[in-house]
Amino acid sequence: MVLYTSPFPNSFLSVLHSFSWGLIFPCYWLADRLVGSFVPTTYEKRQRADDPCYFHALCIIITTPIYLALLVASLPFALIGFLLWSPLQSARRPYIYSRLKDKNHANGATLLTEWKAAGSGKSFCFGSANVCLLPDSLARFNNVFNTQARAKEIGRRIRNGASRPQIKIYIDSPTNTSISAASFSSLVSPQAGDNRTVNAGIKRTTSMEYKGDNCGSNNGEENREDKGGSGEPHEGEENTCIVRINGEENGHMSDTETDTVNGQARASGPAEPTLEGDAEMSKTPNHKQKEGDSGSLDSCSASRESLVKVRVGDGTVDQSTVNNKLLYKASIMKKTSVRKKKHTDETFDHEISAFFPANLDFLCLQEVFDKRAAEKLKEQLHHYFEYIVYDVGVYSCHGCCSFKFVNSGLLFASRYPVMDAAYHCYPNGRGMDSLASKGALFLKVQVGSTPQDQRIVGYISCTHLQAIAGDTTVRCEQLDMLQDWLSEFRKSTSSSSTANPEELVAFDVLCGDLNFDNCSSEDKLEQQHSLFTHYKDPCRVGPGEDKPWAIGTLLDPEGLYDDEVCTPDNLQKVLESEEGRKGYLVYPTSKNHGSSQKGRKASLKGNGRRIDYMLYTEEGLYLEWKVEVEEYSFITQLAGLTDHLPVAMRLMVSTGEDDP
Repeated sequence: MVLYTSPFPNSFLSVLHSFSWGLIFPCYWLADRLVGSFVPTTYEKRQRADDPCYFHALCIIITTPIYLALLVASLPFALIGFLLWSPLQSARRPYIYSRLKDKNHANGATLLTEWKAAGSGKSFCFGSANVCLLPDSLARFNNVFNTQARAKEIGRRIRNGASRPQIKIYIDSPTNTSISAASFSSLVSPQAGDNRTVNAGIKRTTSMEYKGDNCGSNNGEENREDKGGSGEPHEGEENTCIVRINGEENGHMSDTETDTVNGQARASGPAEPTLEGDAEMSKTPNHKQKEGDSGSLDSCSASRESLVKVRVGDGTVDQSTVNNKLLYKASIMKKTSVRKKKHTDETFDHEISAFFPANLDFLCLQEVFDKRAAEKLKEQLHHYFEYIVYDVGVYSCHGCCSFKFVNSGLLFASRYPVMDAAYHCYPNGRGMDSLASKGALFLKVQVGSTPQDQRIVGYISCTHLQAIAGDTTVRCEQLDMLQDWLSEFRKSTSSSSTANPEELVAFDVLCGDLNFDNCSSEDKLEQQHSLFTHYKDPCRVGPGEDKPWAIGTLLDPEGLYDDEVCTPDNLQKVLESEEGRKGYLVYPTSKNHGSSQKGRKASLKGNGRRIDYMLYTEEGLYLEWKVEVEEYSFITQLAGLTDHLPVAMRLMVSTGEDDP
């Protein structure tokens, strides 16, 4: 299958489309600004309440007539542009496939080596998030604003979180058998030009300073010393630092040990601030960094835990010193962090994390509707992901029953090459959803090959269902279509037979915003859909019941800018408590209660509305391999940027062979 790298089959149509959109854009932009000025967010309302001179109201009175006059003047040009633009959509392709040409800008992709399936297995990490990148006037109805700046910041946070190194901490203790609930992203500071990482899994992330790919200018001398002290890294080389903490009281170190390594940690000195990012973030008030905010990972503010910096893997640091500092950090984190222990009957780890998982392989995003925001987001994500599929969907009347003003909002990013892609539009959208070409994106990726030159592939599907409450029948119909399309895509892209398998399927994952939860009484039909007999939900016990550790992914928009939740660390801490979740998550309710969140406790059910899903199946995979969940995360790194919690899942594909 040919992957489309441009929206139109020839340059003439592309130029004509650009010209028509150039005629439409001034009218679109003016209308967006005009409507947006009358839909303030709660953050803006608080700012205006402190304005005794009513300066903003005066600005609206002055600018509104100007916007109206310019809007009326631009309407004739917009009409001409629309008459050109609309018929062109019949020739438009359903997506754009972007591959990074200069791999020097992809911090994550350069570390990948082809999996040969020669060891005991390999893990793959998947992420999904609804980022609410609508035109600014529409985004304000969800209490978020400044779409263009948010798009850039969302991309920056995702790729910085995914490219951070990690350290796995094991705690030997009679009373605590879980992995330490702390992310040690600041313990390893990869410098510009250094391709080494520390790969491992963690259990809870917290505020720590991390210098990613933005700090090259501040550490030139240090980089040169590092390069001089070590040879060229081997392709795909991975350095893992595993720390084992022994203790009798929940794995804590004794006071004597703490004092000893405390002195060593202080000797390392405070962390140096980085420069990039703060200027951009200051443009948008709701993105400002506060003390303890580690959402961007390169903030000038550093928490108490970020004072220790260790570089691992270059061979220049004494390992005993590194371990001492790591032990000190673990001791601090175990004393200051509230842990969420792994349930004894659970076979995998789960967490509420302030960061996207390290070594994120695949990312599926929803509601990337705004084209300019999509370009900014793609530019940021290409610093980590080499392959991106974006601008997915159809426009005008092409391909769907009703007129479509915006695309599907789906975006897919991958560190592995995409082999095939297909998109289908749901034809039964209703209300406002019918104006968007909501649908499903299906992808086939190659993740390796066997010594016998058989391709190892995986299937990933991303979707966004009908959003309007009460449209249960519509969503069930869409789930039916989704299953049919999944089966068709697998059949049409498979080049194997049982007798002569040219490909080995390692995983099949489905993710997205399904707009129903597993606890609401109004969503019973969706909860019992046959999709869940084929695909497994790691958070689900059965229809109407989630596992006790699963939490909702839909945030209460009214509280997005409260000090308690406006940073990744703060939101993480709030969601770890039941009372905090009741205040800031949207909950399933019975039909006898209203929809007001604040002050309502009796009618709350479960741990919030979990409408963002990560599903996987064992059907149709290579029979000799086993797939199981290794880790599941609810992520707070996009606090203040969207009204959804991203989710991530790490799958382990076990081949059953011993490591060589």
